[in-house]
Amino acid sequence: MDQIVVNGLGKRVVLPLGLLTLAALAIAPVAQAQVVATSPYTVSVFAQGPANTSQPDSIVQWRDSILVGFENHVAKDGTDGKSSTIVEFSLGGTVKRTFSVPGHNDGLRLVHGDELWALQNEDANPNLVVIDLRSGRQTQYQFAPTPHGGGYDDIVVRDGEVYFTASNPNLDANGVNDYPALVKVTLAGASVILTPVLSGNAPATNITTGKVVNLNLTDPDSMTLDPRGNIVFVSQADSVLVFVHDPLKAGQAVGVLPLSSTATGPAGALITIDDTSFAPVGASALLVTDINTGTIYRIERPVFGFDPGQPYSASDTAGIVGTLNLDSGVITPVVSGFGSARGLLFLSKQSGGEEHGNE
Repeated sequence: MDQIVVNGLGKRVVLPLGLLTLAALAIAPVAQAQVVATSPYTVSVFAQGPANTSQPDSIVQWRDSILVGFENHVAKDGTDGKSSTIVEFSLGGTVKRTFSVPGHNDGLRLVHGDELWALQNEDANPNLVVIDLRSGRQTQYQFAPTPHGGGYDDIVVRDGEVYFTASNPNLDANGVNDYPALVKVTLAGASVILTPVLSGNAPATNITTGKVVNLNLTDPDSMTLDPRGNIVFVSQADSVLVFVHDPLKAGQAVGVLPLSSTATGPAGALITIDDTSFAPVGASALLVTDINTGTIYRIERPVFGFDPGQPYSASDTAGIVGTLNLDSGVITPVVSGFGSARGLLFLSKQSGGEEHGNE
């Protein structure tokens, strides 16, 4: 009997050719059929967003769970009074729990092991919700009026200290951001206390040329740590990655990496990226959220696996995930066809074969 193989939700389903028309009709609206991996990579669907959720973005792992922030088309300054949903999935992609947080969620990070910090409203009026994942208890923290006029976007933890990117800054008459772009965070009572780390117009070394330049970070966004412990964050609309070595120490140093790719944004515009993640030793899979389709995908590199330390970036405008060259800033697509690729999370195999996450 003639057959066709259909990929979906991480499975291969064999259908008689006579059912091809019905199968095509059934799967035609599913956007993941358009997502294509370049050999040796493969891609499958890890999970779809549950009912009444949309726009998955940030993604982290807690124990044997994957937590994803669904923005639900909430206003980025939270002024519509709506809420985002944090969905807890099993490692197999089934829904375990959901949490509602007020406003537009963008940043998620685990702090102190079992605390999930959820950061809302990156354009203005930010709030922080800390969820104790053991009990489900939520505590909300408030910000003083922001010096830069916008909100806060993403979170990273380095040596036990927490940092935020300061997003949507006001610009001066020359279009320059002279406000803090990166801040250190502490909690006091119900308040968020911020210490400036890096100004949006600070000097930095251009990694591709070795020359010192003045930054102009008009769109600080997603953050991570590289294998050397440097804070790495994107200024999204500016198409640059910023590297901060030894923040708030005498040896603090800053590098900037301009980004480019054979893949481009709409009308050939310079590529922009959202998240970047560095492959850990033993990485087995890379999860990526697609904010446009409500889908979380699983990317694998069979046989030899992911090269340890290799960074991968997700492009919101070009709809790709690609390898990033840290010398040139060139992003080479390995999976394309996403509506808008956003959050990245590496999974690794422990000695017993169980997967665990690396952000």
